[in-house]
Amino acid sequence: MRRLPTLPVILAGAAAFLDLYSTQPLLPLFTRTFGASTFEAGLTITAPTIAVAIFAPLIGRLADRLGLRRVIVGSAWTLTLATLLAATSQTLHQLIVWRFVQGIATPGIFASTVAYIHEVWPPSRAGRGTAFYMSGTIVGGFTGRAVAGLVAADVSWQAAFVALGALTGIVAAILTLRLPAEHHAAGLERAETAGRREGRARGIGHLVRNRQLLATCGVGFCVLFTQVAMFTYVTFHVAAPPYSLSTGALAWLFVVYLVGAAVTPFSGWWIDTYGHRAGIASAMAIGAAGALLTLTRPLAAIVAGLALCATGVFVAQATSSSYIGAVTRSDRALAVGMYSTFYYAGGSTGGALPSIFWRAGGWPACVAFVVLVQIAGAVVALSQWSPAKGTHAGGLPETGV
Repeated sequence: MRRLPTLPVILAGAAAFLDLYSTQPLLPLFTRTFGASTFEAGLTITAPTIAVAIFAPLIGRLADRLGLRRVIVGSAWTLTLATLLAATSQTLHQLIVWRFVQGIATPGIFASTVAYIHEVWPPSRAGRGTAFYMSGTIVGGFTGRAVAGLVAADVSWQAAFVALGALTGIVAAILTLRLPAEHHAAGLERAETAGRREGRARGIGHLVRNRQLLATCGVGFCVLFTQVAMFTYVTFHVAAPPYSLSTGALAWLFVVYLVGAAVTPFSGWWIDTYGHRAGIASAMAIGAAGALLTLTRPLAAIVAGLALCATGVFVAQATSSSYIGAVTRSDRALAVGMYSTFYYAGGSTGGALPSIFWRAGGWPACVAFVVLVQIAGAVVALSQWSPAKGTHAGGLPETGV
């Protein structure tokens, strides 16, 4: 079997999430520094996710036409520049603008890499390839938050963006050198390449008519809503008495992501073996249990609950991302871009809408809302996804196209 580009795919996942949520441990700092409300500080999370939701389908279409590797590498370098420019911000509004620009650059990595996996990995191992990518996103997400929080606590929040820009640039350089082009990596024949081009010409209409893909988009909305809502508003919860955690301590709170990084690769085997419905049911149950555990008073229990919730989110994302490849034969980057619109719309909503519940009932109200969203996502998947297992792309037959 040919050598699969596992390390570059892991690093692409890290690059996609290194910067996107890096301001989460900085939110209480922003409220103090700029005299901003929790909603205004939360816009540093909402702005990039809105940008991803808007531009993901467009960049997905671009990747299908220009080539997945080319868009992944170009987006990584664009994200590097945008992150460094965010460090020049003098006001919260300027920072929000640059965060929006970061969001524009992100889907070129996210959507293209998931599509790249389904072009390069054998169909029977696509779930594992996606799980490797997800492990990269987890490590990148943790690293971005930890670096931002620790550097901001010791130096300044501007220095945090310089450090993140340097890390993103290193990953971009490695991708430039080590990520093979998809048609070379997969050994595609000319006829297969021509078939993909013919599929691209059909546009997005056939994807919109794909009922199972639309259901997957709904699941993605619920998945990222959960992650952003939990990890945005818990910072306000534990920064207040009786915990009163500092900015540096909030950065270390995200070490729980590493639990998900260890568990998610095993979820790829679970998905490939038992199917996507079993994967999503397990993920949502774990996430909901973790969210409810954060309602207890001990800080250790809150951290354990966040670890469970994060693990559930990551397994759910690996499952839903893999399922895209199971129900689309062509235009996969565009399909992932379409999924990304709903996914990041969920993240944008999760960063803003829970502020209403926060004001009304604090952390318990936020958790209750999150659990309801998780239940909704599980119901959509279990009612709309195919229960059959086959040999195509992560264990399911290709249907609904």
